[in-house]
Amino acid sequence: MNYKDDFPMLNTGIIYFDNGATTFKPNVVIDSMDEYYKEYSANAHRGDYDISLKVDVAYEKVRDKVKEFINAKRREEIIYTKGATEALNMIVEGFFANILEPGDEVLITNSEHASNILPWYKLAKNKGIDVNFIPLDETFHITLANVKKSITDKTKVISIAEITNVVGDARDIKEITEYAHSKGVFVVVDGAQSVAHKKTDVQATDIDFLAFSAHKMCGPTGIGILYGKKELLEELDPLYTGGGMNESFDSISEVYYKDLPLRLEAGTQNIAGIIGLGSAIDYLNSIGMDNIYYTEQQLSRYLIEQLSKIKHIDIINMEPDSGIVSFNVDGVFAQDVAVYLNKYNICVRAGNHCAKVLKNSIGVKNTVRVSLYFYNTKSEIDKLVELLSDRDKIMKEMI
Repeated sequence: MNYKDDFPMLNTGIIYFDNGATTFKPNVVIDSMDEYYKEYSANAHRGDYDISLKVDVAYEKVRDKVKEFINAKRREEIIYTKGATEALNMIVEGFFANILEPGDEVLITNSEHASNILPWYKLAKNKGIDVNFIPLDETFHITLANVKKSITDKTKVISIAEITNVVGDARDIKEITEYAHSKGVFVVVDGAQSVAHKKTDVQATDIDFLAFSAHKMCGPTGIGILYGKKELLEELDPLYTGGGMNESFDSISEVYYKDLPLRLEAGTQNIAGIIGLGSAIDYLNSIGMDNIYYTEQQLSRYLIEQLSKIKHIDIINMEPDSGIVSFNVDGVFAQDVAVYLNKYNICVRAGNHCAKVLKNSIGVKNTVRVSLYFYNTKSEIDKLVELLSDRDKIMKEMI
């Protein structure tokens, strides 16, 4: 299917392979945000006049859309944030900082994004918890066997991405959660690279918390979602206090907060972003999440098949479960490859991709990453492969 009519950026002449960083925005998202700014640009839950009430309806309607999109049980379990990073920090600082004790263990993997590592490192430094790693197998995947080997009597939390942003492995979250819960272990999921690409069902997986961002799923920047089971969110201390989240504050001893979800949404939120997120969800649903995931898998398999024919290409993740493929060109620095491809209007990511400890598993610090989305095509992949096939040309243009 040709999506050029839906996305203005697809008509700019570039080939965009950096969807893991952010995705393009369809016209329906842009138009809905423009409509808010042009026709009913008021605050939410603040006014008793028509345009403000219209904002209230739109604001809460999106919460219902998110609830359905991830199959949450209650709308109160959907909290608006600035993005997945803020959501993960809220989970760590607002909930786990209050219940974990020195010596308690949090398990992650070394393929996690910085946003799912650094908050735990900070808590380890401030509170004396231990952060340890579930080992990856030879294809950089998590196995249930390794999860079972890693959990100890001190383990209290497993915090992992459903799909990682460098090797593109999809974890069996339901299987991991079932075992973790049998041991009394909480499960936190970074959904930044998964919610946009495959069906998410928080009730089926039974996870405790989930974080994701709108801008990686055809939505705007500056808006994300924190999902948590209601009984857990009730115990999560607000990181921010102020307008919109309180009932009254007559004195220091008489401060009363609102109920969920507003208790965790202090201040004016990114209203235009929230409205844009709602339109992005509508758009993704119109395509179908199963169709999106299938298309990405077909594209990534085709890319690996074509790159495998080039002797000077070293593919890091030969068995991705998603549209993420990382590789290096022998003798050429990853950033130099990215600069070379940019000369031909091809956008890829180069570096450590905010997964700085992954080098302990893959043996290299920097890679070139291609992250595909449903609007990419095989013809775009062919152009990429053609440019990468001539190593002498790459070296010459880098001089």
